[in-house]
Amino acid sequence: MSEQVRDAQPPDLPALVALERTLFGAEAWDEASLRAELDGPGRRLLVVEDGPRVAAYASTMVLGDVADLLRIGVDPARQGRGLGGALLAAVVDHARAAGAHRLLLEVAATNAAALALYGRAGLVEVDRRRGYYRDGVDALVLGLALA
Repeated sequence: MSEQVRDAQPPDLPALVALERTLFGAEAWDEASLRAELDGPGRRLLVVEDGPRVAAYASTMVLGDVADLLRIGVDPARQGRGLGGALLAAVVDHARAAGAHRLLLEVAATNAAALALYGRAGLVEVDRRRGYYRDGVDALVLGLALA
């Protein structure tokens, strides 16, 4: 894969907003929410470019010994090319470097592609939040020991 994971910059925000809307619909973050991910306490927003376009992104928050993967998304036209895996690996590396002992995330129980990605990375279900999403779908809380 020739694409590189890098820190997001303010000029990336319009592309990130568009990807959010495409991927998450009613659950999408707006520009203000994404802007807060650029420099909020313990936050890091990563992107992968494919040519001149942002093709994928991930947002994390590390507080103390816990890292939360808040968002990860890949442009539907670019899925299946390893971008999600590259981002997840970068998130894990960053979390370890920041001193986190575990990584947590929430994912829709119906998101088979994401569940497969997380399973390949060794994340396991640690909890279930019934009816968590607006459409009534359960959220699975997945975790990965980092220490």
